[in-house]
Amino acid sequence: MLLTGATGGIGQAIARALDERGARVLLTARRTEQLEQIAAALGGRPEVLPADLAKTAEAVALAGRAGAVDVLVANAALPASGPIDDFSPEEIDRALDVNLRAPIQLTRALLPGMTERGRGHLVFVSSLSGKVASVGSSLYSATKFGLRGFASGLREDVHGTGVSVTVVFPGFIADAGMLADSGVRLPSWVGTRTPDQVAAAVVRGIERERAEIDVAPLSLRAGALAASVAPATFARIQRRLGSADLAGAIAEGQREKR
Repeated sequence: MLLTGATGGIGQAIARALDERGARVLLTARRTEQLEQIAAALGGRPEVLPADLAKTAEAVALAGRAGAVDVLVANAALPASGPIDDFSPEEIDRALDVNLRAPIQLTRALLPGMTERGRGHLVFVSSLSGKVASVGSSLYSATKFGLRGFASGLREDVHGTGVSVTVVFPGFIADAGMLADSGVRLPSWVGTRTPDQVAAAVVRGIERERAEIDVAPLSLRAGALAASVAPATFARIQRRLGSADLAGAIAEGQREKR
Protein backbone atom coordinates (compact mmCIF):
# COMPACT_ATOMS: atom_id res chain seq x y z
CA MET A 1 0.00 0.00 0.00
CA LEU A 2 1.28 3.47 -0.89
CA LEU A 3 0.25 6.24 1.51
CA THR A 4 0.92 9.87 0.61
CA GLY A 5 0.99 12.65 3.19
CA ALA A 6 2.18 10.16 5.80
CA THR A 7 3.77 12.72 8.14
CA GLY A 8 0.59 14.67 8.94
CA GLY A 9 -1.71 13.81 11.82
CA ILE A 10 -4.23 12.05 9.60
CA GLY A 11 -1.47 10.36 7.60
CA GLN A 12 0.14 8.94 10.73
CA ALA A 13 -3.22 7.61 11.92
CA ILE A 14 -3.81 5.93 8.55
CA ALA A 15 -0.31 4.45 8.62
CA ARG A 16 -0.97 2.93 12.06
CA ALA A 17 -4.34 1.54 11.03
CA LEU A 18 -2.95 -0.10 7.89
CA ASP A 19 0.12 -1.43 9.69
CA GLU A 20 -2.04 -2.96 12.43
CA ARG A 21 -3.83 -4.96 9.75
CA GLY A 22 -0.57 -6.40 8.50
CA ALA A 23 -0.34 -4.36 5.31
CA ARG A 24 3.01 -3.68 3.67
CA VAL A 25 2.90 0.10 3.83
CA LEU A 26 5.03 2.48 1.79
CA LEU A 27 5.14 5.89 3.44
CA THR A 28 5.77 9.02 1.41
CA ALA A 29 6.04 12.73 2.19
CA ARG A 30 8.72 15.39 1.80
CA ARG A 31 10.47 15.05 5.16
CA THR A 32 12.73 11.99 5.26
CA GLU A 33 13.61 12.23 8.96
CA GLN A 34 9.99 12.39 10.05
CA LEU A 35 9.06 9.49 7.75
CA GLU A 36 11.80 7.40 9.32
CA GLN A 37 10.56 8.27 12.81
CA ILE A 38 7.05 7.14 11.90
CA ALA A 39 8.36 3.90 10.40
CA ALA A 40 10.45 3.26 13.53
CA ALA A 41 7.43 3.85 15.78
CA LEU A 42 5.65 1.13 13.82
CA GLY A 43 8.45 -1.33 14.43
CA GLY A 44 10.35 -0.50 11.25
CA ARG A 45 7.94 -2.47 9.09
CA PRO A 46 6.81 0.33 6.72
CA GLU A 47 9.19 1.43 3.97
CA VAL A 48 10.05 5.10 3.42
CA LEU A 49 9.91 6.77 0.01
CA PRO A 50 10.47 10.54 0.32
CA ALA A 51 9.02 12.65 -2.50
CA ASP A 52 7.82 16.19 -3.11
CA LEU A 53 4.43 15.85 -4.78
CA ALA A 54 4.46 19.52 -5.76
CA LYS A 55 6.89 18.43 -8.48
CA THR A 56 5.26 16.40 -11.25
CA ALA A 57 8.45 14.52 -12.08
CA GLU A 58 8.78 13.33 -8.49
CA ALA A 59 5.14 12.22 -8.36
CA VAL A 60 5.58 10.17 -11.52
CA ALA A 61 8.91 8.75 -10.35
CA LEU A 62 7.37 7.80 -7.00
CA ALA A 63 5.04 5.34 -8.68
CA GLY A 64 7.99 3.60 -10.33
CA ARG A 65 9.94 3.47 -7.08
CA ALA A 66 6.93 1.98 -5.26
CA GLY A 67 6.69 -0.99 -7.64
CA ALA A 68 3.59 -3.20 -7.59
CA VAL A 69 1.03 -1.34 -5.49
CA ASP A 70 -2.40 -2.83 -4.85
CA VAL A 71 -3.73 0.07 -2.73
CA LEU A 72 -3.09 3.80 -3.13
CA VAL A 73 -4.21 6.10 -0.31
CA ALA A 74 -3.87 9.64 -1.68
CA ASN A 75 -3.93 11.67 1.52
CA ALA A 76 -1.37 14.46 0.90
CA ALA A 77 -2.80 17.97 0.69
CA LEU A 78 -1.84 21.59 1.17
CA PRO A 79 -4.31 23.80 3.13
CA ALA A 80 -4.94 26.46 0.43
CA SER A 81 -7.20 28.52 2.68
CA GLY A 82 -7.92 32.17 1.96
CA PRO A 83 -9.25 34.43 -0.83
CA ILE A 84 -7.77 33.64 -4.22
CA ASP A 85 -6.21 37.08 -4.69
CA ASP A 86 -4.16 36.47 -1.54
CA PHE A 87 -2.22 33.65 -3.24
CA SER A 88 0.84 33.99 -5.44
CA PRO A 89 0.80 32.15 -8.79
CA GLU A 90 3.34 29.71 -7.35
CA GLU A 91 1.16 28.99 -4.30
CA ILE A 92 -1.82 28.28 -6.55
CA ASP A 93 0.22 25.84 -8.61
CA ARG A 94 1.53 24.04 -5.51
CA ALA A 95 -2.00 23.53 -4.18
CA LEU A 96 -3.19 22.19 -7.52
CA ASP A 97 -0.12 19.97 -7.88
CA VAL A 98 -0.27 18.37 -4.43
CA ASN A 99 -4.03 18.20 -3.88
CA LEU A 100 -5.19 17.21 -7.36
CA ARG A 101 -2.51 16.61 -9.97
CA ALA A 102 -0.40 14.23 -7.87
CA PRO A 103 -3.30 11.84 -7.11
CA ILE A 104 -4.19 11.83 -10.79
CA GLN A 105 -0.59 11.21 -11.87
CA LEU A 106 -0.12 8.42 -9.33
CA THR A 107 -3.39 6.81 -10.42
CA ARG A 108 -2.39 6.96 -14.08
CA ALA A 109 0.93 5.27 -13.28
CA LEU A 110 -0.34 2.62 -10.85
CA LEU A 111 -3.69 1.69 -12.40
CA PRO A 112 -2.39 -0.46 -15.30
CA GLY A 113 -0.67 -2.82 -12.85
CA MET A 114 -3.82 -3.09 -10.76
CA THR A 115 -6.05 -3.88 -13.70
CA GLU A 116 -3.53 -6.40 -15.04
CA ARG A 117 -3.52 -8.20 -11.68
CA GLY A 118 -7.31 -7.94 -11.47
CA ARG A 119 -7.32 -6.31 -8.05
CA GLY A 120 -6.64 -2.96 -6.43
CA HIS A 121 -8.11 -0.07 -4.52
CA LEU A 122 -7.72 3.68 -4.87
CA VAL A 123 -8.60 5.84 -1.85
CA PHE A 124 -8.76 9.62 -2.15
CA VAL A 125 -8.94 11.68 1.05
CA SER A 126 -11.02 14.71 0.10
CA SER A 127 -12.92 16.97 2.52
CA LEU A 128 -16.45 18.17 3.13
CA SER A 129 -15.06 21.23 1.31
CA GLY A 130 -15.17 18.92 -1.71
CA LYS A 131 -18.96 18.87 -1.38
CA VAL A 132 -19.75 22.40 -0.22
CA ALA A 133 -17.67 25.56 -0.60
CA SER A 134 -17.54 28.40 1.89
CA VAL A 135 -15.87 31.79 2.18
CA GLY A 136 -12.10 31.55 1.88
CA SER A 137 -12.17 28.06 0.38
CA SER A 138 -12.30 28.74 -3.35
CA LEU A 139 -8.90 27.22 -4.19
CA TYR A 140 -9.04 24.43 -1.62
CA SER A 141 -12.59 23.49 -2.64
CA ALA A 142 -11.59 23.54 -6.31
CA THR A 143 -8.98 20.87 -5.62
CA LYS A 144 -11.28 18.79 -3.41
CA PHE A 145 -14.30 19.05 -5.72
CA GLY A 146 -11.93 18.05 -8.52
CA LEU A 147 -10.75 15.02 -6.58
CA ARG A 148 -14.34 13.86 -6.09
CA GLY A 149 -15.12 14.36 -9.77
CA PHE A 150 -11.99 12.46 -10.80
CA ALA A 151 -12.85 9.58 -8.49
CA SER A 152 -16.46 9.43 -9.69
CA GLY A 153 -15.44 9.14 -13.33
CA LEU A 154 -12.61 6.76 -12.51
CA ARG A 155 -15.01 4.47 -10.64
CA GLU A 156 -16.96 4.00 -13.83
CA ASP A 157 -13.80 3.53 -15.89
CA VAL A 158 -12.59 0.63 -13.71
CA HIS A 159 -15.96 -1.08 -13.26
CA GLY A 160 -15.56 -4.80 -13.75
CA THR A 161 -11.75 -4.77 -13.56
CA GLY A 162 -11.43 -5.78 -9.89
CA VAL A 163 -10.29 -2.27 -8.95
CA SER A 164 -12.38 -0.18 -6.54
CA VAL A 165 -12.45 3.54 -5.75
CA THR A 166 -13.27 5.25 -2.44
CA VAL A 167 -13.46 8.92 -1.51
CA VAL A 168 -13.30 9.93 2.17
CA PHE A 169 -14.73 13.31 3.21
CA PRO A 170 -13.48 14.53 6.61
CA GLY A 171 -15.03 17.57 8.24
CA PHE A 172 -13.22 19.48 10.97
CA ILE A 173 -10.54 17.27 12.54
CA ALA A 174 -9.39 17.73 16.14
CA ASP A 175 -5.63 17.82 16.80
CA ALA A 176 -4.65 17.74 13.12
CA GLY A 177 -4.91 19.70 9.89
CA MET A 178 -6.31 23.21 9.74
CA LEU A 179 -7.33 23.44 13.39
CA ALA A 180 -3.97 22.30 14.71
CA ASP A 181 -2.10 24.49 12.23
CA SER A 182 -4.05 27.66 12.92
CA GLY A 183 -4.86 27.29 16.60
CA VAL A 184 -8.43 28.36 15.86
CA ARG A 185 -11.12 27.28 18.30
CA LEU A 186 -14.42 26.34 16.73
CA PRO A 187 -17.78 27.44 18.12
CA SER A 188 -19.07 24.96 20.69
CA TRP A 189 -21.85 23.80 18.39
CA VAL A 190 -19.45 22.71 15.63
CA GLY A 191 -18.43 19.08 16.14
CA THR A 192 -15.13 17.51 15.17
CA ARG A 193 -13.75 14.07 14.42
CA THR A 194 -10.31 12.58 15.12
CA PRO A 195 -7.51 11.40 12.82
CA ASP A 196 -8.18 7.83 14.01
CA GLN A 197 -11.78 8.12 12.82
CA VAL A 198 -10.58 9.20 9.39
CA ALA A 199 -8.17 6.25 9.36
CA ALA A 200 -11.00 3.89 10.30
CA ALA A 201 -13.02 5.25 7.38
CA VAL A 202 -10.12 4.60 5.00
CA VAL A 203 -9.87 1.00 6.22
CA ARG A 204 -13.66 0.58 5.96
CA GLY A 205 -13.63 1.92 2.43
CA ILE A 206 -10.97 -0.58 1.39
CA GLU A 207 -12.46 -3.58 3.17
CA ARG A 208 -16.08 -2.93 2.18
CA GLU A 209 -15.43 -1.26 -1.19
CA ARG A 210 -17.42 1.81 -0.20
CA ALA A 211 -17.74 4.52 -2.84
CA GLU A 212 -17.92 7.53 -0.50
CA ILE A 213 -17.64 7.96 3.28
CA ASP A 214 -18.28 11.13 5.29
CA VAL A 215 -16.30 11.57 8.52
CA ALA A 216 -18.20 14.36 10.23
CA PRO A 217 -20.96 14.90 12.80
CA LEU A 218 -24.54 14.69 11.60
CA SER A 219 -24.92 18.49 11.72
CA LEU A 220 -22.08 19.04 9.24
CA ARG A 221 -23.24 16.24 6.97
CA ALA A 222 -26.76 17.69 6.99
CA GLY A 223 -25.30 21.11 6.18
CA ALA A 224 -23.43 19.69 3.20
CA LEU A 225 -26.64 18.12 1.94
CA ALA A 226 -28.56 21.36 2.44
CA ALA A 227 -25.88 23.27 0.53
CA SER A 228 -26.26 20.95 -2.45
CA VAL A 229 -30.02 21.54 -2.51
CA ALA A 230 -30.15 25.27 -1.71
CA PRO A 231 -26.65 26.76 -2.06
CA ALA A 232 -27.66 30.44 -1.89
CA THR A 233 -29.76 29.95 1.24
CA PHE A 234 -27.05 27.90 2.90
CA ALA A 235 -24.46 30.58 2.09
CA ARG A 236 -26.60 33.24 3.78
CA ILE A 237 -26.85 31.07 6.89
CA GLN A 238 -23.09 30.58 6.92
CA ARG A 239 -22.51 34.32 6.73
CA ARG A 240 -24.87 34.96 9.65
CA LEU A 241 -23.01 32.36 11.72
CA GLY A 242 -19.72 34.21 11.27
CA SER A 243 -18.07 31.98 8.70
CA ALA A 244 -15.93 34.83 7.33
CA ASP A 245 -14.19 35.46 10.66
CA LEU A 246 -13.53 31.75 11.16
CA ALA A 247 -12.21 31.30 7.63
CA GLY A 248 -9.96 34.34 7.95
CA ALA A 249 -8.41 33.04 11.16
CA ILE A 250 -7.81 29.60 9.66
CA ALA A 251 -6.25 31.05 6.51
CA GLU A 252 -3.90 33.27 8.48
CA GLY A 253 -2.83 30.38 10.69
CA GLN A 254 -2.04 28.20 7.67
CA ARG A 255 -0.35 30.85 5.54
CA GLU A 256 3.17 29.44 5.99
CA LYS A 257 2.10 25.98 4.78
CA ARG A 258 0.96 27.11 1.35
